[in-house]
Amino acid sequence: MREFRRVVTGHDAGGKAIIESDTVAAQYLERPNRPGVRLTNFWLSDGTPAEYDGPTETCTGDFILHPPANGSVFRCVEFKPEDPEVLAGLDGRAAFAEMGAAANIVKDARHPFMHRTDSLDYAIVLSGEIWMLMDAPEDDVLLKAGDVVIQRGTNHAWSNRGSETCIIAFVLVDGVTRRDAAED
Repeated sequence: MREFRRVVTGHDAGGKAIIESDTVAAQYLERPNRPGVRLTNFWLSDGTPAEYDGPTETCTGDFILHPPANGSVFRCVEFKPEDPEVLAGLDGRAAFAEMGAAANIVKDARHPFMHRTDSLDYAIVLSGEIWMLMDAPEDDVLLKAGDVVIQRGTNHAWSNRGSETCIIAFVLVDGVTRRDAAED
């Protein structure tokens, strides 16, 4: 799987723009319950408006699917081509439980990793291609390098039916539906 260089800017004591950190992104998650998929976190923000000073290592602790409350997460996900026979024997709930998100799996869905997050997700396919599966097959869409998705808290799954790894960059922003916001 790929290692990503992560460059973080900041300011010196005099206010001059500087590079504060230039390292390989070190927080990633690979798991046997979801073979062929690697998530790499680059940055977590725990509030809005986001602070742009302070520590450069925000990706510490447990690897969680969701962004922090009122915050965001910036990550890449690599999807190797799926093997339908292996996929048929996988437990999506167990895989998502490893990220604190077992409850996000859609029960009895047509793909074991069909899920929904309470977030607004911005995504861009960097390389390869992948199917974004929706509730109904007629709504599925094949995404290719350069395509952009705005995922608004809907059920979905990612299915790489191609022959090369697909890499997608994501920014997940903590979200709520209008209905939920009106009830608060």
